[in-house]
Amino acid sequence: MASPTGSDRLLRGAVRHTAGTTAALLLCSVAGAACALAVPALAGRTLDLLLRDRPGAGTWLLWTAVLLTAEVLLETGSVLLTQLANARATAWIRLRALDGLLGTAPHRAAPHSGGDVAARLCVNATDSGTAPAALATSVSSVLVPVGALVALTLIHPWTAAVFVAGLPLLLLLLRAFATQSSDSVGHYQRAQGAVAARLAEALSGARTIAAAGTARHEEERVLAPLPEMARHGTRMWLVHGRAVARSGVLLPLLTTAVVAVAGVGLAAGEVSVGGLLAASRYAALAAGIGGIAAPLGTLVRARSAARRTAELAELAPMSHGSAVLPADAPGNLELRGVRVTRGGVPLLTDVTLAIGGGSTVAVVGRSGAGKSTLAAVAGRLTDPDAGSVRLDGVDLAALSRSELRRATSYAFARPVFDGGATPTVGAALAAGTGPDRSPATPTSVRDAATAACADTFVRLLPLGYETPVDDAPLSGGEAQRLGLARAFIGRGRLMILDDATSSLDTATERQVETALATPSRACTRLIVAHRVSTAARADLVVWLEAGRVRRSGPHSLLWEEPEYRAVFSAEDTQDAGATQDAQDAEATHDTGAAQATPAPPADAPPATAGSGALRSSAVPGTGADE
Repeated sequence: MASPTGSDRLLRGAVRHTAGTTAALLLCSVAGAACALAVPALAGRTLDLLLRDRPGAGTWLLWTAVLLTAEVLLETGSVLLTQLANARATAWIRLRALDGLLGTAPHRAAPHSGGDVAARLCVNATDSGTAPAALATSVSSVLVPVGALVALTLIHPWTAAVFVAGLPLLLLLLRAFATQSSDSVGHYQRAQGAVAARLAEALSGARTIAAAGTARHEEERVLAPLPEMARHGTRMWLVHGRAVARSGVLLPLLTTAVVAVAGVGLAAGEVSVGGLLAASRYAALAAGIGGIAAPLGTLVRARSAARRTAELAELAPMSHGSAVLPADAPGNLELRGVRVTRGGVPLLTDVTLAIGGGSTVAVVGRSGAGKSTLAAVAGRLTDPDAGSVRLDGVDLAALSRSELRRATSYAFARPVFDGGATPTVGAALAAGTGPDRSPATPTSVRDAATAACADTFVRLLPLGYETPVDDAPLSGGEAQRLGLARAFIGRGRLMILDDATSSLDTATERQVETALATPSRACTRLIVAHRVSTAARADLVVWLEAGRVRRSGPHSLLWEEPEYRAVFSAEDTQDAGATQDAQDAEATHDTGAAQATPAPPADAPPATAGSGALRSSAVPGTGADE
């Protein structure tokens, strides 16, 4: 949980962001409160003049009407400014939460499920955004009763004394409301987030649920937190209802007592008829101190919601430097002693690799071997806990954000296309250039789609490249091809394909690999592979086992080991002989191609990367196979 200090910082930032609107709201509220306080005195003065048949009553009556009109207009302005302040503060809080979520390493954001994030960004951010306006209106909520109490003192001291006698009970009522409301609201919001998280999970797996016939079970799972939510929601309303009921008894009693005392003063000639009218109105306004419960309740909910929103906003960001890569460098990639641990479990251990620029490297291994973690570290989607990753001799952590993303491009097994940010298929592909580069031209978009074997089916869409992304009926393989095209259009020094061809047929995959090998798309390619054919066509293969590099070398040499062959599926193994024969028939690699190199001894320094060279270091205890 984020600390209350974190939520307070978030709310203070929202107040600063909406300072102009909140100041205008405060001004309207205070001016409205001043009008509300002046009207009873003017009305009482007018009544006294009329009863005594003295001149000037019309003027006083006119001023009373003017102030009443101003009070109505100011109240209307306050409502409009409240909505505007709420909208601006909510937008600012959402942006801060999104910045925290998107600026951190994926593993830090992973504990927050999609449904939980949606609840925090929608419901909780909206509740948090009400804080600045509630803070401004609470000032007038206090100003009016205090001003009314001063006015009662001026009319007749005993009227104020009677009201003050009942204030301790009223303050105790407000304190109990704030304490009990805060607790129930917090539990309610957490249960609400749990329902949203489970619902999002169910929606993402709707096809699996339908196929398994477990809809009823999923419904029960999604709604399991509902009884707790209902219990705390009921408690929340009971707390509010008790506060209203008690104030509904206490405040009329105080008002009646004040009017009674003023009536006694009238009988004794100490209070005029107009004074009695004003005292009755001021008693009602002073009793309005109970109205502080509304903005107080809003502030309680806002602070409780801000704790949940602040958990996203305060996720530790990935730091970036200001370094740039050397011009015209080939894209040499080095991992030096990389270790990654998540939740106490080692995912990568002492990984040292030197990948020469322009190489195609396949990363293979059983499920859980650390392949995707290696891919994430190589392009700095996450940072290692130890060791360093260098691209053309520059530590990735020292690069600026824009330089890093210009140099790297990714394609994933399940690419995501945001119909809001990139409404059309063409725009979704063009987004691969990144925000700091020249926009992609229609020609470059089509070229990238052609290289990824996507141009043919895109042209068959209703509007071609102008088809809305959300309306494009894409299969898994078509989505992967669009993801590849988006990566191709970036043309960085390093391209990382994290299982990005798993849904492609062998012929399409071969065409994609041929496109990658063209000089116009020359770059270093790191491919997380599950197929024998992908590994066989790579310059070198990195074989991971339990987070360590067991061996690296050409596929033809590794294939001689039964344990390496066992990494692949039975279907791939059956086709491996034909694939290997095809590879043997091809021309041998250039002299600059990567060659298998025996692992250096434990005390040897990391090997330097030659053109296309890749090495893995094995140290005692790493389990690397020499």
